[in-house]
Amino acid sequence: MTDRSLVHVAFYAALIAVLGLLPPVAIPALGGVPITAQTLGVMLAGIMLGPIRGGLAVLLFLFLVALGAPFLSGGRGGLGVFAGPSVGFLIGWPVGAFVAGLIMRVTTNANVLISAAVAGAVGGILVVYAFGIPGISFMTGLSLPKAAIGSAVYIPGDLVKVAIAAIIAQTIARGLPGAVLSRS
Repeated sequence: MTDRSLVHVAFYAALIAVLGLLPPVAIPALGGVPITAQTLGVMLAGIMLGPIRGGLAVLLFLFLVALGAPFLSGGRGGLGVFAGPSVGFLIGWPVGAFVAGLIMRVTTNANVLISAAVAGAVGGILVVYAFGIPGISFMTGLSLPKAAIGSAVYIPGDLVKVAIAAIIAQTIARGLPGAVLSRS
């Protein structure tokens, strides 16, 4: 990995941390799993950096959180966050970024806006929820169907994040096409 790639990985890890400064909105029915802006950063990491660098950016972020850095929304950090109801979402984040980056890579001939929207929806929502819902179920004792129904409250906000990520990717691709590393 080049020095430039390391800078990109670190930048997107920092972006995810900065998005954690926005206040979370907790959903009590799901054990307090918060609605955060950080999934936007996860989507952007995959969309902009590609599968490997995007996944590594999220892994770097989670490593810093595990070390105790209070980078999760609400100032949370430390190993304890991996024993809470949102653990499945956290585990799904690097996989979601990887999948989003992979989708961007295989759709290089398609419109950036459309590719980024599909990548954000599949990687940032479907994949992340595939980990998050079982995590909620396991950590809270809710059945999988109840955890899935309860998680539906997050979908509208996540769709807004997909739209924002796609618009950002399209805007950057127009002004500086080389900055969309997932396409190179």
